[in-house]
Amino acid sequence: MTMAIELKRMGVSNFTILEKAGEVGGTWRDNIYPGCASDVAIHFYCLSTDLRSDWTHSHAFQPAIQEYWLQVARKYDLYSHIIFNRKVVSAQWDIRTQKYDMVTEDLDGTLIPLAATIIVSATGLLEIPRFPDIPGISSFQGDSFHSARWNYDISLVGKRVAVIGSGASATQFVPIISEDPTVQVKQFCRSPSWILPPVRREYSPAQKWLFKYMPLYLRTYRNLVYLWNEMLYFAIFENQTLSPYVQKSVKGYMAKSTPAQYVDHLIPSDPNHKLGCKRLLYDTNYLTSLARPNLSLVYAPIESIGAEGILTKEGPQVADVIIYATGYITDDYPINIRGTEKTVSEYYRAHFGPTAYRGTCIPTFPNFFTLSGANTATGHTSVLFAEEVQVQYILQLIKPVLAGDILSMEVTAEAADTYNRDIQNRLSGCVWSNCVSWYKTGNTGKIHALFPGYMTLFWWWTRRPNWSHYKVVTVGRWEPRHPFRGAIGAALWGGAGMGLAGVAYLAWLGFI
Repeated sequence: MTMAIELKRMGVSNFTILEKAGEVGGTWRDNIYPGCASDVAIHFYCLSTDLRSDWTHSHAFQPAIQEYWLQVARKYDLYSHIIFNRKVVSAQWDIRTQKYDMVTEDLDGTLIPLAATIIVSATGLLEIPRFPDIPGISSFQGDSFHSARWNYDISLVGKRVAVIGSGASATQFVPIISEDPTVQVKQFCRSPSWILPPVRREYSPAQKWLFKYMPLYLRTYRNLVYLWNEMLYFAIFENQTLSPYVQKSVKGYMAKSTPAQYVDHLIPSDPNHKLGCKRLLYDTNYLTSLARPNLSLVYAPIESIGAEGILTKEGPQVADVIIYATGYITDDYPINIRGTEKTVSEYYRAHFGPTAYRGTCIPTFPNFFTLSGANTATGHTSVLFAEEVQVQYILQLIKPVLAGDILSMEVTAEAADTYNRDIQNRLSGCVWSNCVSWYKTGNTGKIHALFPGYMTLFWWWTRRPNWSHYKVVTVGRWEPRHPFRGAIGAALWGGAGMGLAGVAYLAWLGFI
């Protein structure tokens, strides 16, 4: 949707969005579990082009976020460009026509061919639910579902509910479903997590008035959220002197808020499991809910699942419903897209996990771009910022294609390999390298998800293309031109961090 909006702002209308579901919204359409909400401040977790003044909470809940995307789609008339209930089966680059021959599948199974000069992959990072590899998982005779595909047709009232997983989703919905004393909840936890104090607060009428009527207040507030998140990166991930004090503070909060019988289990004790090595979690009344008599934590390892429930090393645990809060498949690519040599999935496997240049371009894949691609996610700020930065980068690359000056471009293997060696060298010294997480291939391999630095640095690296890193198929004589904004940015930038001039420049661009 972000890419489509920017294309329309450029005056480009010859594009199509293929959506396998029946509505827009992506993760906020699909994740409807109780308590689902953003853990990034909502005035920064939205498009820079479409700020809203009427958010009710600093960290919005799923229904409000989904409504935001519906409004954005209507505002920019994106529905006229979307084919719903259409899945991409495959795409193959044809070197003769300089286009991708695509096969798509309608809801009724009909295969429909399409051709595209440019493909932008916006499938998202957290999209395909991951089920645990537990023996006997299909033998359970009760009801079961993944938290990412919550089934409200299954009533939990009076049921024995087993929750497998203890990550971000579980800490949001467990306090909600356990409010009903007739629901007996047992949460099976594989490993502990650091849980920070709550950050959500409700906006007062006065503050909402300021957002709506005070000139520049809303944009300034958004800028401050951006800077606060960058400071969070400094305090937790960058500064080795400050981070132990932050971790000590979080440990104190958890010890004070957690029932005594769970303190030793819930607070990480492994010296390698430092604050930030897994996704940061914010308390959503989770810790205090653990004192409820109908809610208990089980840390005994799961050996198998049977017809009546879960077998652990300490014995059987009977359940009527199993809810899998076990995350997503993030280390593979779900669509059979083939460039000049291999598929995206094959390229990933050859490089031990998702790999891309600037998280956006892949060698041997002309005119193919990935939003939320390899090493673009963050552990501290809004992924939408990274996506908007990527969109601006892609627009600069495809502009000569749209103008008819060139037929295609693809990043060279040398540029991609050099970039990713730098990324992995930086990541090797980060806290993420020390523990098991979905940030890694197979949870233990290469860190493929996160960018090793401030989002300001990611913007700086992708502010304009280095055309010497690309192989270009030209129509005639063509010379790359560096964009005016990139030149201004280079003049304003100071050192490795962002000075006041750099902040002003980002604000001018509308990114913060």
